[in-house]
Amino acid sequence: MPTVALHTLGCKLNYAETSAIARQFLDRGFQLVDFGMQADVTVLNTCSVTDRADRECRQLIRRSRRASRNSFVLVTGCYAQLEPEEVASIEGVSAVLGSTEKFRIFDHLRDFALPSSPKVFVSDVLTNHDFGPAFSSEGVGRTRAFLKIQDGCDFNCSFCTIPLARGGSRSQDPEECLAQARMLVSQGYKEIVLTGVNVGDYGKASNRSLLGLLRDLEKVPGLERVRISSIEPNLLSDDLIRFVAGSSAVCHHFHIPLQSGDDAVLRSMRRRYHSAQYQDLIGRIKQAIPDCGIGVDVIVGFPGETDGQFERTCNFIENLPVSYLHVFTYSERPNTPASAFSNPVRPEVRYHRSRVLRMLGQRKKVEFHQAMVGQTEVVLFESQTESNLRFGFTRNYVRVGVPETEAEENTLRTVQILEAGIDSCVGIPLCDRVAV
Repeated sequence: MPTVALHTLGCKLNYAETSAIARQFLDRGFQLVDFGMQADVTVLNTCSVTDRADRECRQLIRRSRRASRNSFVLVTGCYAQLEPEEVASIEGVSAVLGSTEKFRIFDHLRDFALPSSPKVFVSDVLTNHDFGPAFSSEGVGRTRAFLKIQDGCDFNCSFCTIPLARGGSRSQDPEECLAQARMLVSQGYKEIVLTGVNVGDYGKASNRSLLGLLRDLEKVPGLERVRISSIEPNLLSDDLIRFVAGSSAVCHHFHIPLQSGDDAVLRSMRRRYHSAQYQDLIGRIKQAIPDCGIGVDVIVGFPGETDGQFERTCNFIENLPVSYLHVFTYSERPNTPASAFSNPVRPEVRYHRSRVLRMLGQRKKVEFHQAMVGQTEVVLFESQTESNLRFGFTRNYVRVGVPETEAEENTLRTVQILEAGIDSCVGIPLCDRVAV
């Protein structure tokens, strides 16, 4: 039986798409093996949001070759789409497939004999109207599945390569989303995370909406939780906030990119809001959903960002009731407007600012955890155990551990939070199962 190893870099959307790629191989009799083992075919689904992602991809290609010298190495994803010739030039690469082609691997590759030179199949994303349905599905016993509902982006932030790598915004048909959700529930999943490049843009071309899809998903029998992976602040409406506040299934958790707390930097980034609007949005969320967990993306070291503007971002975030930060150090990406901007920030300054914000993010997270102590929360437990504790997540995305013998994988338990830590809390179950 031929074997295939897969590895994913980047976002939750990439993980969902890697599962779709895996199914192409499973349907044709391949056996999945762990990345780094001997395999007949190795597939890397890449990211290209930062130059670090590009470097990591190149390192993984070389690592796969060391582990499996005669493996057919197939590279796909955003890095492959944006820089196909560069990827093809890396020693050991056998084939490069673009964003559209990764969903039709066997249409392009009839066999996996090692070629004399890399095969490259990359089409122009401007002509890409395919969706490429994808969802993660790894069998009964796993707790969360990632369901791709949207792809591409019509926004043109000056730092971002995603529209170049994935094309314009497009959405999966609601009935197909619901069919896949029902299938995932039948496989034992209790939580579905909705993924996409710009999830808030869902259904725009067909007069559908994310809110409408959430209303339909809430009615799927056996689906106990729905989580939104990330949503742009200008697309998070009051109607959506009110619905989440009153929903028994949709998680009290939003991940909302900010990128900067300085309005001049936001304009340079071509973001579609200013800081006062973002602050007002967070206030409305916390008023409607006091226990809501709110994650924030921030970019530091953007071209022209002064010490004063960075300090303004720090102060802005300091005064926001948010739960955690994802901090990104700006890196120049080819063919983006920002790569040509004047006054680049020195690398050592970028890294210093990143450390400062990461420390602030850690403090925010601890404060959010401390506010949970004494609260009673519903936790969906996963397989992961550490130090005789089994861990899971509350609906507002707090990681909670209880004694391993007190909770089973893929069960919902009511837990009282007793202690708060940096990365998680510790609690004790109060009953066997939550009535839904």
